[in-house]
Amino acid sequence: VAAGGYHQTPVYKQEKPYVSPPALYYPPSNYKENKPAYQPEYNKPAEYAPKSYDVPTPYHFNWAVKDDYTYNNFDQQESSDGNGYVSGSYRTLLPDGRTQIVTYKADDYTGYVADVKYEGYAKYPEYKAADSYHHKGPSYPEYTPPAMKYEPKYAAQKY
Repeated sequence: VAAGGYHQTPVYKQEKPYVSPPALYYPPSNYKENKPAYQPEYNKPAEYAPKSYDVPTPYHFNWAVKDDYTYNNFDQQESSDGNGYVSGSYRTLLPDGRTQIVTYKADDYTGYVADVKYEGYAKYPEYKAADSYHHKGPSYPEYTPPAMKYEPKYAAQKY
């Protein structure tokens, strides 16, 4: 055994025995909750009959946006018979100049069914090559080395 003897695993001594945390506090069974004697008006039951939301409610709506400055052009219309059948359409002006028209129908049996059509033709801007491709030579300035003149630091000695 060299310089220090043999290695022994340390033994840790526990100072206090482990005690489990206290149980959660539950009020006793004879506990009475403090309730005010006066009940505010908003806690009183309503005196009118509750509304039934099972009644069919047909609807129809439409909206449109047309802004020539930002080229936004949208519109939509939709209607429902109140029994789960919905039909409608919407139009969108696409960036390429075409108009996308979506006509749709939806009900509980067939789900959502859409028919998509396009009006007009796609127009793209004409391709123009950059100016640097039309002239010969590089687009960066030509390198010309600086002119070097030899000037002695000290005048030659005369004998």
